[in-house]
Amino acid sequence: MELSRRKLARAAFAYVLAATSSISGRAQVATIHVDATPGHAVNSFDPDRALGTSLDVQPAGVIDQIFTEPILKEMKSAGWGPITYRNNTELRSLAWHWNENGKWSDPEHKSGYFTGSSEPTEFIREIPSYSLPHRGFTRTGGGPSRLTDGDPATYWKSNPYLTRKYTGESDSKLPQWIILDLNEPKQLSAIRIAWAEPYGKSYTVDYWIGKTPLGRAPSGEWKTIPSGAVTGGKGGTVTMNFAKQPVTARYIRVWMTESSDTCDTHGPGDPRNCAGYAISEVYAGSMDENGMFVDFVQHSSDDKQTATWCSSVDPWHSATDILTKGSRHTGFDLFYTSGITNSLPAMIPVAMLYGTPDDAAAQIAYIKKRGYPIGWIEMGEEPDGQRMLPEDYAALYLQFATAIHKVDPTLKLGGPVFEGVNEDIQVWPDAQGRTSWSGRFLDYLKARGRLGDLTFWSFEHYPFEPCSITWEDLYREPQLMSHILKVFREVGVPKSVPLMVTESSISWRLTGPMSQLFGALWLADNIGSFFEAGGGAFYHSPIQPQPVRNTCLGSATWANFIAGPNSEVKGYTSFYYGSRMINLEWVKHGAGVHEMFPASSSIRDDAGNLVVTSYAVRRPDGVWSLMLVNKDESNPHRVRVVLEDSARKKEASFEGPVSMTTFGSDQYVWQEEGNNSHADPSKPPVTYVVSDGSTASFELPKASVTVLRGKVKGF
Repeated sequence: MELSRRKLARAAFAYVLAATSSISGRAQVATIHVDATPGHAVNSFDPDRALGTSLDVQPAGVIDQIFTEPILKEMKSAGWGPITYRNNTELRSLAWHWNENGKWSDPEHKSGYFTGSSEPTEFIREIPSYSLPHRGFTRTGGGPSRLTDGDPATYWKSNPYLTRKYTGESDSKLPQWIILDLNEPKQLSAIRIAWAEPYGKSYTVDYWIGKTPLGRAPSGEWKTIPSGAVTGGKGGTVTMNFAKQPVTARYIRVWMTESSDTCDTHGPGDPRNCAGYAISEVYAGSMDENGMFVDFVQHSSDDKQTATWCSSVDPWHSATDILTKGSRHTGFDLFYTSGITNSLPAMIPVAMLYGTPDDAAAQIAYIKKRGYPIGWIEMGEEPDGQRMLPEDYAALYLQFATAIHKVDPTLKLGGPVFEGVNEDIQVWPDAQGRTSWSGRFLDYLKARGRLGDLTFWSFEHYPFEPCSITWEDLYREPQLMSHILKVFREVGVPKSVPLMVTESSISWRLTGPMSQLFGALWLADNIGSFFEAGGGAFYHSPIQPQPVRNTCLGSATWANFIAGPNSEVKGYTSFYYGSRMINLEWVKHGAGVHEMFPASSSIRDDAGNLVVTSYAVRRPDGVWSLMLVNKDESNPHRVRVVLEDSARKKEASFEGPVSMTTFGSDQYVWQEEGNNSHADPSKPPVTYVVSDGSTASFELPKASVTVLRGKVKGF
């Protein structure tokens, strides 16, 4: 042991000698330039509000495992401050009961629209999910679509809160729709719609010309089939025969603009039962020579059914729709009392896409009555992933905002919680030809004098395709991040509204680079470039340990930790070490507001890629902290640091001792062994103290993140 200590001491001494050597060969030493001119700060942020992590849905049994003292201690050791609670039910077109104590709109049958009790009674430990009987999505995990399940007794129904009874505006302003995906182009000459109640009085049946109408940038247009425009509809089963003018199409849309306002099978006791549109089954095909309908649609109650999409879903459900198996969410009492929030205000979601305003208001009232601090309220989850048009999301947003602000008008609400995006989302053009999802959402709020209800703009960041990631993608990350922030400002997000990444990782699907050294370098660049470009708050996902799984680019875990059979921490990932470099070295939690200044280097590879990126903050105690990311996989790079004040025409370097902490390929190598993959070596960052930073140059090891901290006289 003593010999090992002496070896480590000699190695450290040798490294310090190298790092502090005088700059004789200046041509080989690059300069990191920091524009420290007063007034030139590009951002300011408090890590206790701006650098956090997230908690998502958990597999069955895991909640009891992770909320134990040893695992909580490990989770918090990554250093993150606040936490955002993610709502996975919205992604699967499910309802959730944040509190099982509550009331049904139809208490006799334990069905209808459920509102949780706002009165604190029992300790809420877990939150179950409920399937929605009137769903119209095939591939969201909530069960088969009712539009092609082959059962005439079931039906899809749109969200009643998107009708004039609740918006106060004409239904034509918020058209509802369904899309049938035939999987490949087919020659069609007949469409059949089996309407339920309420049915469409005015609607069109359209087909898509182009590639796909469902992506983030639809390429093509909708065209109405011959005789496909209907006014004065009477419901029932309607067959449209256009054999004389057949069309070739893969996608069929029913676009509904006026409802019959008749009541569905749940009766007239609740006005929500009599609002919106309902379709039992939809068919697409041709007419044979005998005039018989030939259907191309697969009607099935499993995943073999022809896929459908819809504009919205009625949140009506019953007690028997509870999902007894699968994942569950953490109850709010456990969430807040466990210590996982670090006693900081948390970002809380409300289930907006498949919930009700009353239930959301009751949820927030419950949390406030318990005395739990709320930092932000995120409205819904990934409306773009649910193919929701911006006006529909905006109409729900305003109704939920009104209900929540009756509980507390000071609460800060935001959204739209986009899926990982690198560009603005485009949708089918409206009557004015506008296609920007973000722009149309903002315009909806502005037109109603309600832009003030949007106090933050949130989105998720999953920048790369999971199975085609290469090391060179590291060079792209800073530009991708700064670009999307610029896009949101250009489409109209006010400068007073902070931009927030509320969920993030390298890709939206598990992929090998997440647990390789790549992950730590990406995370440092991701967060550094986010704040440099003016970002407001960043949440890295997720906080809890998770097991290693096989992926398309090797094995990996989403998490900072490798989970054992009982969620115990078996090992640490590069995300964990990268998190500690950011939270424990670069910034200082509990210290207050940090100022960020522009920093740059000119170190490029032969292909012109910027291989060293730099992010400079001045802490509240006057210490300058620089996070340097060397993305060169093969070579170290030596740098010196110069702070420049253009107003006073002066420059300076560190004065006195400089702390230098490094994490890279010498500390961490991911070993690929399938589900037993792990890091070896798996060592924490290494810290050295350079006695005199004024004349020092610093060697950035190959493939590494380095943080330099020290004082600079006069800056």
